[in-house]
Amino acid sequence: MTESTTSDYAPPSARIARGEIRRASVKSFGCQMNVYDSQRMADLAALEGYAEAADVENADLIVLNTCHIREKASEKIYSELGKLSELKDERRKAGRRTTLVVAGCLAQAEGAEILRRQPAVDVVVGPQSYHRLPQLLREAQVRSGVIDTDFPAEDKFSRLPPSSREAIARRGAAAFVTVQEGCDKFCSFCVVPYTRGAEASRPVGAILEEIGRLAGAGVREVTLIGQNVNAYHELDSSGRPIRLSDLIRAVAAVPGIRRIRYATSHPNDMADDLVAAHRDVEALAPFLHLPVQSGSDRVLASMNRRHRVADYLDIVARARAARPDIALSSDFIVGYPGESDPEFRATLDLVAHVRFASSYAFKYSPRPGTPAAEMEGQVADAVKASRLAELQAMLEKQRQAFNRASIGRRFDVLFEKPGRREGQVIGRSPYMQAVFAEGHLSLVGAMVEVEIIAAGPNSLQGRIVSPASQ
Repeated sequence: MTESTTSDYAPPSARIARGEIRRASVKSFGCQMNVYDSQRMADLAALEGYAEAADVENADLIVLNTCHIREKASEKIYSELGKLSELKDERRKAGRRTTLVVAGCLAQAEGAEILRRQPAVDVVVGPQSYHRLPQLLREAQVRSGVIDTDFPAEDKFSRLPPSSREAIARRGAAAFVTVQEGCDKFCSFCVVPYTRGAEASRPVGAILEEIGRLAGAGVREVTLIGQNVNAYHELDSSGRPIRLSDLIRAVAAVPGIRRIRYATSHPNDMADDLVAAHRDVEALAPFLHLPVQSGSDRVLASMNRRHRVADYLDIVARARAARPDIALSSDFIVGYPGESDPEFRATLDLVAHVRFASSYAFKYSPRPGTPAAEMEGQVADAVKASRLAELQAMLEKQRQAFNRASIGRRFDVLFEKPGRREGQVIGRSPYMQAVFAEGHLSLVGAMVEVEIIAAGPNSLQGRIVSPASQ
Protein backbone atom coordinates (compact mmCIF):
# COMPACT_ATOMS: atom_id res chain seq x y z
CA MET A 1 0.00 0.00 0.00
CA THR A 2 1.40 3.35 -0.99
CA GLU A 3 1.98 6.20 1.42
CA SER A 4 -0.69 8.34 -0.22
CA THR A 5 -3.29 5.57 0.14
CA THR A 6 -2.40 5.16 3.79
CA SER A 7 -2.97 8.89 4.23
CA ASP A 8 -6.39 8.55 2.64
CA TYR A 9 -7.24 6.06 5.38
CA ALA A 10 -5.97 8.01 8.34
CA PRO A 11 -7.87 7.40 11.60
CA PRO A 12 -11.41 8.86 11.52
CA SER A 13 -10.57 11.43 14.19
CA ALA A 14 -7.72 12.77 12.05
CA ARG A 15 -9.92 13.03 8.97
CA ILE A 16 -12.66 14.79 10.91
CA ALA A 17 -10.07 17.23 12.27
CA ARG A 18 -9.08 18.03 8.68
CA GLY A 19 -12.74 18.65 7.81
CA GLU A 20 -12.91 15.55 5.59
CA ILE A 21 -16.18 14.10 6.83
CA ARG A 22 -17.47 11.63 4.26
CA ARG A 23 -20.99 10.27 4.04
CA ALA A 24 -22.40 6.77 3.61
CA SER A 25 -25.71 5.38 2.42
CA VAL A 26 -26.60 1.78 3.30
CA LYS A 27 -29.76 0.46 1.63
CA SER A 28 -31.33 -2.83 2.65
CA PHE A 29 -33.35 -5.18 0.46
CA GLY A 30 -35.24 -8.29 1.54
CA CYS A 31 -35.49 -9.88 4.95
CA GLN A 32 -35.13 -8.71 8.54
CA MET A 33 -31.68 -10.29 8.65
CA ASN A 34 -30.58 -7.81 6.01
CA VAL A 35 -31.99 -4.91 8.02
CA TYR A 36 -29.86 -5.95 10.98
CA ASP A 37 -26.77 -6.53 8.82
CA SER A 38 -27.23 -3.12 7.17
CA GLN A 39 -27.28 -1.43 10.56
CA ARG A 40 -24.05 -3.19 11.52
CA MET A 41 -22.40 -2.16 8.24
CA ALA A 42 -23.46 1.43 8.98
CA ASP A 43 -21.74 1.05 12.37
CA LEU A 44 -18.55 -0.10 10.60
CA ALA A 45 -18.74 2.82 8.18
CA ALA A 46 -19.12 5.23 11.11
CA LEU A 47 -15.88 3.93 12.61
CA GLU A 48 -14.21 4.70 9.30
CA GLY A 49 -15.34 8.32 9.54
CA TYR A 50 -18.50 8.14 7.43
CA ALA A 51 -21.49 10.12 8.64
CA GLU A 52 -24.98 9.10 7.54
CA ALA A 53 -25.94 10.53 4.15
CA ALA A 54 -29.27 12.31 3.88
CA ASP A 55 -29.68 10.89 0.37
CA VAL A 56 -27.72 8.68 -2.00
CA GLU A 57 -26.73 11.61 -4.24
CA ASN A 58 -24.54 12.96 -1.43
CA ALA A 59 -23.02 9.63 -0.41
CA ASP A 60 -19.32 8.92 -0.84
CA LEU A 61 -19.92 5.29 0.11
CA ILE A 62 -23.00 3.45 -1.18
CA VAL A 63 -23.79 -0.06 0.10
CA LEU A 64 -26.61 -2.17 -1.35
CA ASN A 65 -27.35 -5.06 1.01
CA THR A 66 -29.08 -7.44 -1.34
CA CYS A 67 -31.61 -10.26 -1.45
CA HIS A 68 -31.49 -13.30 -3.75
CA ILE A 69 -34.63 -15.15 -2.74
CA ARG A 70 -36.51 -14.38 -5.96
CA GLU A 71 -35.52 -13.44 -9.52
CA LYS A 72 -37.44 -10.16 -9.32
CA ALA A 73 -35.40 -9.12 -6.25
CA SER A 74 -32.13 -9.80 -8.08
CA GLU A 75 -33.11 -7.89 -11.21
CA LYS A 76 -34.21 -4.97 -9.05
CA ILE A 77 -30.65 -4.78 -7.71
CA TYR A 78 -29.12 -4.73 -11.19
CA SER A 79 -31.52 -1.98 -12.21
CA GLU A 80 -30.49 0.00 -9.14
CA LEU A 81 -26.81 -0.55 -9.95
CA GLY A 82 -27.34 0.88 -13.42
CA LYS A 83 -28.66 4.12 -11.93
CA LEU A 84 -25.87 4.24 -9.36
CA SER A 85 -23.27 3.75 -12.09
CA GLU A 86 -24.54 6.92 -13.77
CA LEU A 87 -24.50 8.75 -10.43
CA LYS A 88 -20.96 7.59 -9.76
CA ASP A 89 -19.85 8.90 -13.15
CA GLU A 90 -21.53 12.28 -12.54
CA ARG A 91 -19.83 12.59 -9.15
CA ARG A 92 -16.47 11.64 -10.69
CA LYS A 93 -16.80 14.43 -13.25
CA ALA A 94 -17.49 16.80 -10.34
CA GLY A 95 -14.29 15.63 -8.61
CA ARG A 96 -16.09 13.48 -6.02
CA ARG A 97 -15.09 9.87 -5.46
CA THR A 98 -17.83 7.28 -4.87
CA THR A 99 -17.26 3.74 -3.60
CA LEU A 100 -20.01 1.31 -4.57
CA VAL A 101 -20.46 -1.91 -2.54
CA VAL A 102 -22.78 -4.84 -3.19
CA ALA A 103 -23.29 -6.92 -0.05
CA GLY A 104 -25.67 -9.67 1.03
CA CYS A 105 -27.07 -12.80 -0.56
CA LEU A 106 -26.89 -11.72 -4.22
CA ALA A 107 -23.23 -10.88 -3.64
CA GLN A 108 -22.65 -14.35 -2.17
CA ALA A 109 -24.52 -16.12 -4.96
CA GLU A 110 -23.18 -14.27 -8.00
CA GLY A 111 -19.82 -12.84 -6.94
CA ALA A 112 -17.76 -12.00 -10.03
CA GLU A 113 -20.89 -12.00 -12.20
CA ILE A 114 -21.90 -8.75 -10.51
CA LEU A 115 -18.63 -7.14 -11.58
CA ARG A 116 -19.09 -8.46 -15.11
CA ARG A 117 -22.60 -7.04 -15.38
CA GLN A 118 -21.76 -3.78 -13.61
CA PRO A 119 -18.06 -2.76 -13.64
CA ALA A 120 -18.84 0.35 -11.56
CA VAL A 121 -19.05 -1.87 -8.46
CA ASP A 122 -15.93 -1.58 -6.30
CA VAL A 123 -16.56 -4.24 -3.63
CA VAL A 124 -18.63 -7.44 -3.53
CA VAL A 125 -18.98 -8.92 -0.04
CA GLY A 126 -21.09 -11.81 1.20
CA PRO A 127 -23.19 -11.87 4.39
CA GLN A 128 -20.59 -13.85 6.33
CA SER A 129 -17.72 -11.46 5.55
CA TYR A 130 -19.12 -7.96 5.98
CA HIS A 131 -17.24 -7.52 9.26
CA ARG A 132 -14.19 -7.09 6.98
CA LEU A 133 -15.78 -4.11 5.20
CA PRO A 134 -13.20 -1.53 6.42
CA GLN A 135 -10.33 -3.67 5.06
CA LEU A 136 -12.17 -4.26 1.77
CA LEU A 137 -12.72 -0.52 1.34
CA ARG A 138 -8.99 0.03 1.78
CA GLU A 139 -8.22 -2.63 -0.84
CA ALA A 140 -10.67 -0.98 -3.25
CA GLN A 141 -8.54 2.17 -3.12
CA VAL A 142 -5.65 0.39 -4.84
CA ARG A 143 -7.38 -2.20 -7.05
CA SER A 144 -10.76 -2.54 -8.67
CA GLY A 145 -13.29 -5.30 -8.20
CA VAL A 146 -12.61 -6.55 -4.64
CA ILE A 147 -14.54 -9.74 -3.85
CA ASP A 148 -14.94 -11.52 -0.50
CA THR A 149 -17.56 -14.27 -0.48
CA ASP A 150 -15.76 -16.68 1.84
CA PHE A 151 -17.27 -18.40 4.83
CA PRO A 152 -14.56 -17.40 7.33
CA ALA A 153 -13.84 -19.54 10.36
CA GLU A 154 -13.96 -16.62 12.78
CA ASP A 155 -17.23 -15.50 14.34
CA LYS A 156 -18.15 -12.31 12.53
CA PHE A 157 -20.27 -11.06 15.42
CA SER A 158 -17.27 -11.03 17.74
CA ARG A 159 -15.49 -8.83 15.18
CA LEU A 160 -18.28 -6.27 14.91
CA PRO A 161 -18.14 -3.08 17.00
CA PRO A 162 -21.02 -2.33 19.37
CA SER A 163 -23.59 0.07 17.97
CA SER A 164 -23.18 3.52 19.49
CA ARG A 165 -25.83 4.78 21.88
CA GLU A 166 -26.60 7.56 19.39
CA ALA A 167 -27.09 5.09 16.52
CA ILE A 168 -29.39 2.91 18.65
CA ALA A 169 -31.49 5.90 19.68
CA ARG A 170 -31.73 7.07 16.07
CA ARG A 171 -33.07 3.68 14.96
CA GLY A 172 -35.95 3.76 17.42
CA ALA A 173 -37.45 1.83 20.31
CA ALA A 174 -37.79 -1.47 18.40
CA ALA A 175 -34.72 -3.41 17.25
CA PHE A 176 -33.73 -6.60 15.46
CA VAL A 177 -31.09 -8.86 17.03
CA THR A 178 -29.63 -11.72 15.02
CA VAL A 179 -29.36 -14.82 17.21
CA GLN A 180 -29.03 -17.51 14.54
CA GLU A 181 -27.84 -17.67 10.93
CA GLY A 182 -27.95 -20.18 8.13
CA CYS A 183 -30.18 -23.17 7.51
CA ASP A 184 -29.72 -26.94 7.30
CA LYS A 185 -33.20 -27.69 5.94
CA PHE A 186 -32.36 -27.43 2.21
CA CYS A 187 -35.87 -26.72 0.96
CA SER A 188 -35.67 -27.41 -2.76
CA PHE A 189 -36.68 -23.87 -3.76
CA CYS A 190 -34.40 -21.97 -1.38
CA VAL A 191 -30.94 -20.44 -1.80
CA VAL A 192 -30.35 -19.66 1.90
CA PRO A 193 -28.15 -22.70 2.69
CA TYR A 194 -25.89 -21.66 -0.21
CA THR A 195 -25.75 -17.94 0.56
CA ARG A 196 -25.89 -17.94 4.38
CA GLY A 197 -24.32 -21.32 5.11
CA ALA A 198 -25.05 -23.94 7.75
CA GLU A 199 -27.04 -23.25 10.89
CA ALA A 200 -25.05 -21.45 13.57
CA SER A 201 -26.23 -19.89 16.82
CA ARG A 202 -24.68 -16.95 18.67
CA PRO A 203 -23.55 -17.37 22.28
CA VAL A 204 -26.19 -16.51 24.86
CA GLY A 205 -23.92 -14.09 26.72
CA ALA A 206 -23.15 -12.09 23.58
CA ILE A 207 -26.86 -11.82 22.72
CA LEU A 208 -27.84 -10.67 26.20
CA GLU A 209 -24.98 -8.17 26.27
CA GLU A 210 -26.16 -6.65 22.99
CA ILE A 211 -29.78 -6.52 24.15
CA GLY A 212 -28.69 -4.93 27.42
CA ARG A 213 -26.99 -2.14 25.46
CA LEU A 214 -30.10 -1.70 23.32
CA ALA A 215 -32.36 -1.48 26.37
CA GLY A 216 -30.00 0.99 28.02
CA ALA A 217 -30.35 3.26 24.96
CA GLY A 218 -34.15 3.17 24.97
CA VAL A 219 -35.09 0.03 23.02
CA ARG A 220 -38.24 -1.54 24.44
CA GLU A 221 -39.01 -4.23 21.86
CA VAL A 222 -36.58 -6.75 20.36
CA THR A 223 -37.17 -9.23 17.55
CA LEU A 224 -34.87 -12.24 17.73
CA ILE A 225 -34.12 -13.13 14.12
CA GLY A 226 -32.57 -15.95 12.17
CA GLN A 227 -33.07 -17.80 8.92
CA ASN A 228 -34.41 -20.65 11.05
CA VAL A 229 -34.62 -18.96 14.41
CA ASN A 230 -36.38 -21.70 16.33
CA ALA A 231 -33.49 -24.04 15.53
CA TYR A 232 -31.45 -21.93 17.98
CA HIS A 233 -29.29 -24.12 20.21
CA GLU A 234 -26.33 -23.13 22.31
CA LEU A 235 -24.72 -23.83 25.68
CA ASP A 236 -24.72 -21.45 28.61
CA SER A 237 -21.63 -20.71 30.71
CA SER A 238 -22.16 -23.92 32.71
CA GLY A 239 -22.55 -26.09 29.62
CA ARG A 240 -26.34 -26.41 29.87
CA PRO A 241 -28.18 -26.64 26.52
CA ILE A 242 -30.10 -23.48 25.68
CA ARG A 243 -33.02 -23.47 23.22
CA LEU A 244 -34.92 -20.52 21.80
CA SER A 245 -37.50 -20.79 24.58
CA ASP A 246 -34.73 -20.49 27.18
CA LEU A 247 -33.24 -17.53 25.36
CA ILE A 248 -36.64 -15.80 25.26
CA ARG A 249 -36.99 -16.22 29.04
CA ALA A 250 -33.52 -14.75 29.55
CA VAL A 251 -34.26 -11.78 27.28
CA ALA A 252 -37.51 -11.14 29.16
CA ALA A 253 -35.44 -10.65 32.31
CA VAL A 254 -33.35 -7.83 30.75
CA PRO A 255 -34.41 -4.56 32.42
CA GLY A 256 -36.27 -2.27 30.03
CA ILE A 257 -37.37 -4.92 27.51
CA ARG A 258 -41.16 -4.88 27.32
CA ARG A 259 -41.89 -6.98 24.24
CA ILE A 260 -40.17 -9.87 22.45
CA ARG A 261 -40.81 -11.28 18.99
CA TYR A 262 -38.99 -13.89 16.91
CA ALA A 263 -38.80 -14.74 13.20
CA THR A 264 -38.57 -16.71 11.00
CA SER A 265 -39.55 -20.18 12.21
CA HIS A 266 -39.78 -23.63 10.67
CA PRO A 267 -42.64 -25.95 11.66
CA ASN A 268 -40.22 -28.82 12.31
CA ASP A 269 -38.59 -26.86 15.14
CA MET A 270 -41.81 -25.70 16.81
CA ALA A 271 -41.39 -27.85 19.91
CA ASP A 272 -43.57 -27.95 23.03
CA ASP A 273 -41.16 -25.79 25.07
CA LEU A 274 -41.47 -22.94 22.57
CA VAL A 275 -45.26 -23.22 22.50
CA ALA A 276 -45.19 -23.11 26.31
CA ALA A 277 -43.14 -19.90 26.20
CA HIS A 278 -46.08 -18.21 24.49
CA ARG A 279 -48.19 -19.19 27.48
CA ASP A 280 -45.70 -18.36 30.22
CA VAL A 281 -43.64 -15.35 29.10
CA GLU A 282 -45.70 -12.19 29.37
CA ALA A 283 -43.31 -10.15 27.24
CA LEU A 284 -43.53 -12.59 24.31
CA ALA A 285 -45.94 -11.13 21.76
CA PRO A 286 -49.03 -13.24 20.99
CA PHE A 287 -48.05 -13.42 17.33
CA LEU A 288 -46.46 -16.33 15.48
CA HIS A 289 -45.06 -16.15 11.97
CA LEU A 290 -44.85 -19.77 10.82
CA PRO A 291 -44.38 -20.38 7.08
CA VAL A 292 -46.30 -23.36 5.71
CA GLN A 293 -45.71 -22.68 1.95
CA SER A 294 -48.41 -25.08 0.66
CA GLY A 295 -51.55 -26.91 1.72
CA SER A 296 -50.64 -30.03 -0.28
CA ASP A 297 -48.64 -32.85 1.30
CA ARG A 298 -47.27 -33.89 -2.10
CA VAL A 299 -46.07 -30.36 -2.85
CA LEU A 300 -44.57 -30.05 0.65
CA ALA A 301 -42.65 -33.30 0.09
CA SER A 302 -41.41 -32.02 -3.27
CA MET A 303 -40.32 -28.82 -1.53
CA ASN A 304 -38.42 -30.97 1.01
CA ARG A 305 -40.26 -29.18 3.80
CA ARG A 306 -40.36 -32.39 5.92
CA HIS A 307 -43.68 -31.56 7.53
CA ARG A 308 -47.23 -32.42 6.53
CA VAL A 309 -50.36 -30.32 6.59
CA ALA A 310 -51.56 -32.27 9.64
CA ASP A 311 -48.31 -31.41 11.46
CA TYR A 312 -48.83 -27.74 10.77
CA LEU A 313 -52.44 -27.78 11.91
CA ASP A 314 -51.39 -29.55 15.11
CA ILE A 315 -48.91 -26.75 15.86
CA VAL A 316 -51.64 -24.16 15.26
CA ALA A 317 -53.98 -26.01 17.64
CA ARG A 318 -51.31 -26.31 20.35
CA ALA A 319 -50.35 -22.64 20.03
CA ARG A 320 -53.96 -21.50 20.31
CA ALA A 321 -54.55 -23.76 23.30
CA ALA A 322 -51.48 -22.32 25.03
CA ARG A 323 -52.29 -18.70 24.15
CA PRO A 324 -55.92 -18.20 23.07
CA ASP A 325 -55.28 -14.65 21.83
CA ILE A 326 -52.37 -15.66 19.59
CA ALA A 327 -52.51 -14.63 15.91
CA LEU A 328 -50.88 -16.46 13.02
CA SER A 329 -48.96 -15.26 9.99
CA SER A 330 -47.44 -17.39 7.24
CA ASP A 331 -45.64 -17.58 3.89
CA PHE A 332 -47.01 -19.25 0.76
CA ILE A 333 -45.56 -20.18 -2.62
CA VAL A 334 -47.96 -20.74 -5.51
CA GLY A 335 -47.18 -22.34 -8.84
CA TYR A 336 -44.44 -24.60 -7.47
CA PRO A 337 -43.27 -27.07 -10.16
CA GLY A 338 -45.92 -29.71 -10.68
CA GLU A 339 -48.56 -27.98 -8.54
CA SER A 340 -51.97 -29.02 -9.84
CA ASP A 341 -55.18 -27.04 -9.48
CA PRO A 342 -56.51 -29.40 -6.77
CA GLU A 343 -53.23 -28.98 -4.87
CA PHE A 344 -53.56 -25.22 -5.06
CA ARG A 345 -57.16 -25.58 -3.83
CA ALA A 346 -55.78 -27.49 -0.86
CA THR A 347 -53.76 -24.39 0.03
CA LEU A 348 -56.93 -22.30 -0.06
CA ASP A 349 -58.61 -24.88 2.20
CA LEU A 350 -55.77 -24.61 4.72
CA VAL A 351 -56.02 -20.80 4.71
CA ALA A 352 -59.76 -20.98 5.26
CA HIS A 353 -59.26 -23.38 8.17
CA VAL A 354 -56.45 -21.54 9.99
CA ARG A 355 -57.57 -17.90 9.48
CA PHE A 356 -54.42 -15.78 9.33
CA ALA A 357 -53.99 -12.25 10.68
CA SER A 358 -51.49 -11.45 7.92
CA SER A 359 -49.39 -13.39 5.44
CA TYR A 360 -47.07 -13.19 2.47
CA ALA A 361 -47.71 -15.02 -0.79
CA PHE A 362 -45.47 -15.22 -3.84
CA LYS A 363 -45.26 -16.85 -7.23
CA TYR A 364 -42.62 -19.56 -7.40
CA SER A 365 -39.40 -18.10 -8.85
CA PRO A 366 -36.67 -20.52 -10.03
CA ARG A 367 -33.32 -19.82 -8.40
CA PRO A 368 -30.23 -21.14 -10.21
CA GLY A 369 -28.53 -23.97 -8.35
CA THR A 370 -31.61 -25.10 -6.44
CA PRO A 371 -33.20 -28.52 -7.15
CA ALA A 372 -36.61 -27.02 -7.94
CA ALA A 373 -35.18 -24.98 -10.80
CA GLU A 374 -34.43 -28.23 -12.67
CA MET A 375 -37.75 -29.93 -11.95
CA GLU A 376 -40.20 -30.89 -14.65
CA GLY A 377 -43.69 -29.45 -14.63
CA GLN A 378 -42.80 -25.77 -14.38
CA VAL A 379 -46.11 -23.90 -14.09
CA ALA A 380 -46.96 -21.25 -16.68
CA ASP A 381 -46.59 -17.70 -15.41
CA ALA A 382 -50.19 -16.83 -16.28
CA VAL A 383 -51.41 -19.73 -14.12
CA LYS A 384 -49.13 -18.66 -11.27
CA ALA A 385 -50.40 -15.10 -11.51
CA SER A 386 -54.04 -16.21 -11.42
CA ARG A 387 -53.49 -18.46 -8.42
CA LEU A 388 -51.53 -15.78 -6.59
CA ALA A 389 -54.30 -13.23 -7.10
CA GLU A 390 -56.91 -15.64 -5.72
CA LEU A 391 -54.80 -16.55 -2.69
CA GLN A 392 -53.87 -12.96 -1.92
CA ALA A 393 -57.53 -11.93 -2.10
CA MET A 394 -58.42 -14.55 0.51
CA LEU A 395 -55.50 -13.60 2.76
CA GLU A 396 -56.38 -9.92 2.50
CA LYS A 397 -60.00 -10.63 3.41
CA GLN A 398 -58.79 -12.45 6.53
CA ARG A 399 -56.42 -9.60 7.41
CA GLN A 400 -59.19 -7.04 7.18
CA ALA A 401 -61.49 -9.22 9.28
CA PHE A 402 -58.79 -9.54 11.95
CA ASN A 403 -58.30 -5.77 11.96
CA ARG A 404 -62.02 -5.11 12.32
CA ALA A 405 -62.18 -7.60 15.18
CA SER A 406 -59.62 -5.44 16.99
CA ILE A 407 -62.16 -2.63 17.47
CA GLY A 408 -63.01 -2.35 21.13
CA ARG A 409 -59.91 -4.23 22.29
CA ARG A 410 -57.13 -2.68 24.34
CA PHE A 411 -53.52 -3.21 23.28
CA ASP A 412 -50.15 -2.12 24.57
CA VAL A 413 -48.81 -0.06 21.67
CA LEU A 414 -45.15 0.87 21.30
CA PHE A 415 -45.19 4.28 19.63
CA GLU A 416 -42.34 4.59 17.14
CA LYS A 417 -42.67 7.88 15.24
CA PRO A 418 -44.74 11.03 14.66
CA GLY A 419 -47.90 10.68 12.62
CA ARG A 420 -48.64 12.33 9.31
CA ARG A 421 -50.14 15.33 11.00
CA GLU A 422 -49.31 17.34 14.10
CA GLY A 423 -50.47 15.89 17.41
CA GLN A 424 -50.48 12.30 16.13
CA VAL A 425 -48.18 9.37 16.91
CA ILE A 426 -47.87 5.96 15.24
CA GLY A 427 -46.84 2.63 16.69
CA ARG A 428 -47.38 -1.12 16.49
CA SER A 429 -49.81 -3.41 18.29
CA PRO A 430 -48.71 -6.81 19.62
CA TYR A 431 -49.97 -8.18 16.29
CA MET A 432 -47.74 -5.93 14.13
CA GLN A 433 -50.68 -3.71 13.12
CA ALA A 434 -49.97 -0.03 12.58
CA VAL A 435 -51.85 2.02 15.19
CA PHE A 436 -52.19 5.80 15.21
CA ALA A 437 -53.56 7.96 18.03
CA GLU A 438 -53.75 11.55 19.16
CA GLY A 439 -50.79 12.16 21.42
CA HIS A 440 -47.73 14.26 22.18
CA LEU A 441 -44.38 13.47 20.55
CA SER A 442 -43.04 12.60 23.99
CA LEU A 443 -44.92 9.28 23.59
CA VAL A 444 -42.49 8.14 20.89
CA GLY A 445 -40.44 5.34 22.41
CA ALA A 446 -43.03 4.54 25.10
CA MET A 447 -45.38 1.59 25.55
CA VAL A 448 -48.93 2.84 26.06
CA GLU A 449 -52.30 1.16 26.59
CA VAL A 450 -54.58 2.06 23.69
CA GLU A 451 -58.22 1.25 22.98
CA ILE A 452 -58.88 0.57 19.28
CA ILE A 453 -61.80 2.67 18.05
CA ALA A 454 -61.64 2.22 14.26
CA ALA A 455 -60.02 0.06 11.58
CA GLY A 456 -58.92 1.30 8.18
CA PRO A 457 -57.47 -0.63 5.23
CA ASN A 458 -53.89 -0.49 6.52
CA SER A 459 -53.99 0.82 10.08
CA LEU A 460 -55.99 1.03 13.29
CA GLN A 461 -57.10 4.17 15.09
CA GLY A 462 -56.68 4.16 18.84
CA ARG A 463 -57.48 6.19 21.92
CA ILE A 464 -54.86 6.40 24.66
CA VAL A 465 -56.32 5.12 27.92
CA SER A 466 -53.31 4.94 30.23
CA PRO A 467 -50.16 6.96 30.90
CA ALA A 468 -47.00 6.15 28.99
CA SER A 469 -44.92 3.34 30.47
CA GLN A 470 -41.21 3.35 29.82
